[in-house]
Amino acid sequence: MGGLGERHRQQAGRGEQSLLFTARLSAFQAPPPNPASRASRPIGLSGTKAQLPREEKRSEAFFFPPFLSPLAATALAPVQEARKLPCQELWGFSSLSVSCCKACAASGLSIASSGHISLLGKGLLKMQSENLEPVNYYIGIDVGTASVRAALVDQFGTLVAYAEQPIQIWAPQPDHYEQSSDDIWAACCTVTKKVVCGIDVSQIRGLGFDATCSLVVLDTHFKPLAVNSEGEHNRNIILWMDHRAADQVARINGTRHRVLRFVGGAMSAEMQPPKLLWMKENLRESCWEKAGYFFDLPDFLSWKATGATARSLCTLVCKWTYSSEKGWDDSFWKLVELEDLVANNYAKIGNEVLAPGAPVGNGLTSEAAEALGLAKGTAVGTSLIDAHAGGIGMIGARVQGHNLPCENQPITSRAAVICGTSSCHMAISKSPVFVPGVWGPYDSAMVPGFWLNEGGQSATGKLIEHVVQGHAAFLELQTKSAASAQSIYTYLNGHLDLIKKSLPVGFLTVDLHVWPDFHGNRSPLADITLKGMVVGLTLSQGLDDLALIYLATIQAIALGTRHIVETMQAAGHDVNTLFMCGGLSKNPLFVQMHADITGMPVVLAHEVESVLTGAAILGACASKDFASLQDAMEKMGRVGRVVLPNHKDKRFYDKKYQVFLKLVEHQREYKTIMQSL
Repeated sequence: MGGLGERHRQQAGRGEQSLLFTARLSAFQAPPPNPASRASRPIGLSGTKAQLPREEKRSEAFFFPPFLSPLAATALAPVQEARKLPCQELWGFSSLSVSCCKACAASGLSIASSGHISLLGKGLLKMQSENLEPVNYYIGIDVGTASVRAALVDQFGTLVAYAEQPIQIWAPQPDHYEQSSDDIWAACCTVTKKVVCGIDVSQIRGLGFDATCSLVVLDTHFKPLAVNSEGEHNRNIILWMDHRAADQVARINGTRHRVLRFVGGAMSAEMQPPKLLWMKENLRESCWEKAGYFFDLPDFLSWKATGATARSLCTLVCKWTYSSEKGWDDSFWKLVELEDLVANNYAKIGNEVLAPGAPVGNGLTSEAAEALGLAKGTAVGTSLIDAHAGGIGMIGARVQGHNLPCENQPITSRAAVICGTSSCHMAISKSPVFVPGVWGPYDSAMVPGFWLNEGGQSATGKLIEHVVQGHAAFLELQTKSAASAQSIYTYLNGHLDLIKKSLPVGFLTVDLHVWPDFHGNRSPLADITLKGMVVGLTLSQGLDDLALIYLATIQAIALGTRHIVETMQAAGHDVNTLFMCGGLSKNPLFVQMHADITGMPVVLAHEVESVLTGAAILGACASKDFASLQDAMEKMGRVGRVVLPNHKDKRFYDKKYQVFLKLVEHQREYKTIMQSL
């Protein structure tokens, strides 16, 4: 996932477009660049060319003084109580077979009066009671769409250090997006060295990776293999958002094979089987016949770090049709004419599968340790897809005292919304729930012992950026936001407050409506052919008009979330609270619109970089410092701000939702009319 505020760069060469995105820590905390340094339009979603200035790569590192959660001030001696403990309510344990800390037994997060904690010397925490406890650190590495980020996180979930490095994206033609595994690994090494600078590496107990569900291709010697007709081997990754395999996925869905039941009834072009079929049909000699290994990007990173070719249950179940119960289904691969992947016990796509957070191999190899600035043998946790890492980074947090509807309810009452370049909506259940148009149910793909359904929107942060930067008033917006030392999105939010008069901000779009599927619909309609729609345009091209279309776009994304959540609820999920993270969660307007439109409270994590927390949790789990992944989720994830819905506006958003559903109904009618020619 990438966030807002991304910078772009176009590189000339060999007739294709090369994009370098540079993401800031927060699009809502830093002013935009000088207007003269940016182009008036970003690259379009169709791959249209943009005139963009050259800009040097840069990386950023942010260091924060460690502070500790209330749990850190409570003695961690195991206790046994005769009543149900908060962790039992959360995870649905049926008996007292688990040990909990005193904070859990006390049913609260209250800090002990004598529990002041400070950081001393080389990582020793000292309580006033003179109890000493060493600090353990874990590294989380997140490979998003546009950048690689790393964080140093302690055992209480506190983000101690952060660094970010941009990565390249090539868009050689419409719907084709490619990256380089060498470029990504180099960025991983750069950011990791930054966050461990000055730290005794012996205190770093584990490392975890997450990444986008992009497809990495290597030859039989583990060297990059081109996924393009130009033969550029450096470009050996088909990015997750690549839709080149639209024809192939339509044919796969036409088979109605039984594995499709576990992806909502229809596979997406963003999954790996259609991309593999595209390569076989279009790059047979140059790529397919030379390929030795196909990795999901999170699994590639695990291999690069450890030398082990084991795959993550998360990636294989969610993107490759693997079953956690039955393994690979030979009949599927033969039916879709990819039977050559069955050979040698699926050696090319994975025959050793590990649960998220399980130790990979023997930890870091000597080569990887040197490149990352860590110690050989440091534990590496089995990786996750980036959105799933965001889920485990926040969904398990204890919520006692926040007066939320999910308090004292099982974790299945919560849904995680991870929103950046795209958005993912994660809901878990103790038994499988089949939701039409929503991926899953996937067994133990995110949290062991729970089934996962994954909804999503293919373009959210990217859509907002596309709409705002494509508007005629964008240069005016850049100038005014720079003059006020604000980001463009903070400025737009303030401008909406100025023009709203006495009405709530949301009511400004009573005559302006957006259907947000500019890059197709992932959920719950699972229709890649759907297009974006805007109804209610005028001849205005000023800043007021830009602010209104920005607001209407955010509302449309939130309405899409409501559509997904209501579809999940209708199928059997019992969700009543949203937990949100990702770049867009830093935009207060985006968060409030989701609360108002869904009618649910939105919980933001204490550490805003929940995806990095989730990646660090994987390393913590592999280190064996925690009893289980769930244990680490509870102790390292913490609740931050809670945003409540404005229930008085419910009638307005119910009407907007009716219009929203009419838009797609009409679009399909238009398509039927034109297909009758």
